[in-house]
Amino acid sequence: MRQAWYDRTGTPAEVLRVGDAPVPLPRGGEVLVRIRASGINPSDCKQRRGWPGMAPTGRIVPHSDGAGVVDRVGEGVDPALIGQRVWVWGARGGIFYGFDGGPEDGTATEFARLPVGHVVPLPDSVGFDIGAAIGAPGCTAHHLVFADGDVSGQVVMVRGGAGAVGELAVSFASRAGAHVIATVSSPEKAAIARAAGAQQVIDYRRQDVADAVLGAYPGGVHRIIEVDFAANIVGDAALIRRDGVIASYSSPSDPSPTLPYYPLQFKGVTVRFVQGAALPSGAQADAVRAISRGFAEGWLRPTIAAAFPLDRIADAHALVESGAQVGKVVLEL
Repeated sequence: MRQAWYDRTGTPAEVLRVGDAPVPLPRGGEVLVRIRASGINPSDCKQRRGWPGMAPTGRIVPHSDGAGVVDRVGEGVDPALIGQRVWVWGARGGIFYGFDGGPEDGTATEFARLPVGHVVPLPDSVGFDIGAAIGAPGCTAHHLVFADGDVSGQVVMVRGGAGAVGELAVSFASRAGAHVIATVSSPEKAAIARAAGAQQVIDYRRQDVADAVLGAYPGGVHRIIEVDFAANIVGDAALIRRDGVIASYSSPSDPSPTLPYYPLQFKGVTVRFVQGAALPSGAQADAVRAISRGFAEGWLRPTIAAAFPLDRIADAHALVESGAQVGKVVLEL
């Protein structure tokens, strides 16, 4: 089979390789999936670069998300799964974030061996590219929205509402009955956020976010989904209402942000940090069920920015790292 890998850290062109590898055999409790699409997340690029201080100790097949068809099953797994279209989540995720469990290799390969609990049926109406784009961002988005309970009737603000996680957070929150405000940086991204269900979209390069939000909701918003904690926490402290929640999943501008303690403390704000690769088991199961429901009902469809063949994985990683794409980047195998 064909497979991508790296065994040292560096830029995509420097370290990513594609070549032949033996097809693995599923062990007990596992399935072998013929991968048809492999999704690329920012965490996959961070791992390849060695951030934060993680150097590979051997050959690493990247990517945590994918979709394909079950080809074989191991001992103890229902053989009726053979031929089932599936999306997969959590390949190599646990290893990257320093805890045990999860698949050893990622999905940038023609055949991937995964625990049966890491594969989920994919409806015929959903393309493999969409299935490959959902795992980490979809589970992260679901927990960001629902970690503290029902959001029906609440005002939920999603920073970066057209990003891989943000778009899905908008979909989950709006579907649950929240009034969703999304911030974006271009008209193209505004269209994505609106299509996902945002009732109010603010282009932060053309509008003052605080004026737009507090003009509509003088008391502030109930919940903020935060894409860059360091860059936005001061503004978030002004926009969140009393007893509100700021749920953050990234802080790319500064990994050691300064916290405006008293503006948050005076309001009794809860600050929640979400790591999509380390969700509690119950939250992971809830997210998988919600994604499956969204697929079946047709309202959950992440935007695909570009698809590359496996041989161009270095170009795909470079595009993700550039931040120039609008939507997810996937490999098609």
